[in-house]
Amino acid sequence: MPRPMARPGGRSARVQRAVHTAVQELEAEVGRGALTVPLIAGRAGVTPSTIYRRWGDLQELLSDVAVEHLRPDAEPADLGDLASDLRAWGEQFVEEMASDVGRAYIRDALVGDPDGSNAGLCSAYAAESIEVILGRAAARGEPAPDVETVLDAVVAPIMYRVLFRPGLLDPAYARRLVADCLK
Repeated sequence: MPRPMARPGGRSARVQRAVHTAVQELEAEVGRGALTVPLIAGRAGVTPSTIYRRWGDLQELLSDVAVEHLRPDAEPADLGDLASDLRAWGEQFVEEMASDVGRAYIRDALVGDPDGSNAGLCSAYAAESIEVILGRAAARGEPAPDVETVLDAVVAPIMYRVLFRPGLLDPAYARRLVADCLK
């Protein structure tokens, strides 16, 4: 488990950025199977002991990188009504999570997560996006389900299929889940 940063924006943040960037670059250049802590440390300009102290091992480092990639880059689109906003978000969620890259990040996030904190972060990212969508609906006076209902009715079935039945996942599935959730 990564240690909390002592000085946000300080050396710790620079080290994290450098190491994350090194992982991404090296994975693209040499492939995942060739990644080692010494190779990553050399590219990042840190010692291997820095990586071991902060992340523990290669799997925990890959897990940290994955969780960072699973964090949304922006707020969900505002299309003017709850059904449209939630449908668009669900379709994008399926597209991102069901991609080969998305599935690899999910596996990494969970495998290097002995205490479940990464799973909690990933869940929080989805919940935060849904809260934005539901908050907009409330501001427009639209009736809306609560966050947990959307997580249970939309996100959970998508994640089940991402992990266990990826061949049965497409944007139409997300649209059906949203429609059922909003009935």
